[in-house]
This record gives sequence, C-alpha cells and structure tokens, in this order.
Amino acid sequence: MPVLFIGHGSPMNGIEDNEFSRRWKELAHEIPQPEAVLVISAHWLSNGTKVTAVDYPATIHDFGGFPQALFDVQYPAPGSPKIAEETASLLHKVHAELDHDWGLDHGAWTVVRHMYPNANIPVLQLSIDYSKGPQYHYDLAKDLYSLRKKGVLILGSGNMVHNLRLVAWDRLDEPEFGFDWAYELNDKFKQLISDGNHQALINFGSISPHISKAIPTSEHYLPLLYTLGLQGKNEEISFFNDRAVGGSLTMTSVKIN
Repeated sequence: MPVLFIGHGSPMNGIEDNEFSRRWKELAHEIPQPEAVLVISAHWLSNGTKVTAVDYPATIHDFGGFPQALFDVQYPAPGSPKIAEETASLLHKVHAELDHDWGLDHGAWTVVRHMYPNANIPVLQLSIDYSKGPQYHYDLAKDLYSLRKKGVLILGSGNMVHNLRLVAWDRLDEPEFGFDWAYELNDKFKQLISDGNHQALINFGSISPHISKAIPTSEHYLPLLYTLGLQGKNEEISFFNDRAVGGSLTMTSVKIN
C-alpha cells in the first residue's frame, strides 16, 4: 500500500462536497483497496502510545460551534482487534497499549468517510505520545513498515501549516489566499520532502525564523513525520490539495508509493 499524509483542515470537510473532499474520494480509486486503514491523527494525543482495539469504534465529535448536521454524522466502520494487536506487537521501542475507549476522531473519520463511504473497511487509530519529541515519532513509524506489505493503508492526518489563532476568518472563501510566511514554509516543507531531507523536517525548529507561526504547537505536524518514516527506498512522492485556507492553514497532502 502507499502511505499518505492528509491535510484535513476544518471538520466541515467531512460533510462538504469541495475540492478537498473530492480529491479524497478520487484517491481511494487510485490505490488498491486496503485490508484496513490505520490513522495517526493530530487529535489523539496520549501519555504513552495506544492503538484502538474495539470491534466498532465510536464516531467522536471532538469540536464545537459547527452545524448540527456535522454532529449528526456517524461513520460505522468496523475496527480490527487483530490488526491492533499486530500493530502493537510491531512497536519494539515502546509498550503500546490496546485501547478500548477511543473511537474515530475527526482527524480520521472526516477523511476516511469520503474515501470509503460504505464504511466496509476496518479503521484503527494510533495515538501520538505528547511526551516524546519528533525524532521518536519518526523512528516509531519505521516499525510499522511491514503493515504496508500486508495491505494496511497508513494515513497521517494533520496540517503542515496550522495556526488557528492567525486565521483570517473573513477571507476563508478566497481561493489561494495565504500569508507569505505560510506559503514560504509550505514550499520549504515540500522541497525538503522531495529532496528526502527528513532530518531537517524532524529538526523543524531551525527551518525558518517563521516556523513558530507555521507550527505553534506540533500535534498537526507530527503525523507528517509518521508518513515520512514509512517511506521506502526509491518511492515516488506526489503532492495534492496544495493550497492555503484562511491565510494560516495549508491543506497540502502527500502520497508516497
């Protein structure tokens, strides 16, 4: 299977028919049908590493201030305790806990429901241990590589540039509008990804004087490092949904295969 990083943006993308959600739908037809989807979402931070191991994960509405239609969405995809156990067993650097409380947060279901609307593909999540640094997460991802060969689609879900405090809410409907620093950093990230310079991306704090604007907190960036950690030799890289929203968010996404 390929490995993906998806810029998921607003939860409204989960129910809207827009350029981002249409691309997610197309993507599902361009890749083999997976045995399961394992999502590393910006919205599941934990103390330690956990893997969802329930038969039917709940749809989590982890947001506020949106229309009722968004809260009404249920995505009844099954889980896979078997694949959860295998995932946990592969993580040699840490004891991964099988979790029976978490479901699918909006970093997972808003994307996957467009890709697999019939909810017939098992979906699991791997948490992000907030106590660990970027190198840890990149290295941890490498342990999961064999899942790709077994038909598991591994999907990092966040945003490369993500600063909600600086969003220009009055300019959300302006296509391509982005602050100069947001495009500068987005272009720098893409160049480093294309060059295979993962170490610079791991040590992202020194990339630019504007890095704290692009990544004020790291949870939306770390899923990208999981995706890069899963890259194999001589694999092709492509970008999609490559534009800014509201000035300070970029939806830029990565496909590696």
